[in-house]
Amino acid sequence: MLLRHDRGMLAVLIALDIAFHGGHGAAVSAADIAERLGLARRGMEPLLQALSRAGVLESVRGPRGGYRLGRSPRDIRLGDIFSAAHEEPDPPDEFGGDLARAVVIPLWTEMEAALGARFAALTLHELLQRAAAAGLRRPVSEALSFVI
Repeated sequence: MLLRHDRGMLAVLIALDIAFHGGHGAAVSAADIAERLGLARRGMEPLLQALSRAGVLESVRGPRGGYRLGRSPRDIRLGDIFSAAHEEPDPPDEFGGDLARAVVIPLWTEMEAALGARFAALTLHELLQRAAAAGLRRPVSEALSFVI
């Protein structure tokens, strides 16, 4: 599960993009996320829906709708994101033989457990700190002006 990283990595990237560009509760459109990540919006929708069902994201309807974090970045662990991204069960082991059963499959199980523990310890807040340390600046949201 965890070592199949493409879907999980994309889910982390989507959640981080929303945390980075959404600021304090602002919704981020799926079209904007897709454009920044260089992806087709249609291909991201299943992940956005899975993250919403898991409570990592919250879907916002309306003309200024999109997605925002379902909880504080401090409360969203990468393990939550990976679990949501991999909600379908793993396929049965494709490999047979004594070496696979005695060595490779137990090794993979051990590596996934270690990686899972690391992901359970990391939060989106820590990734936002890493972005700041890398010199990335979050966009400043403009205050609404009702002056005509």
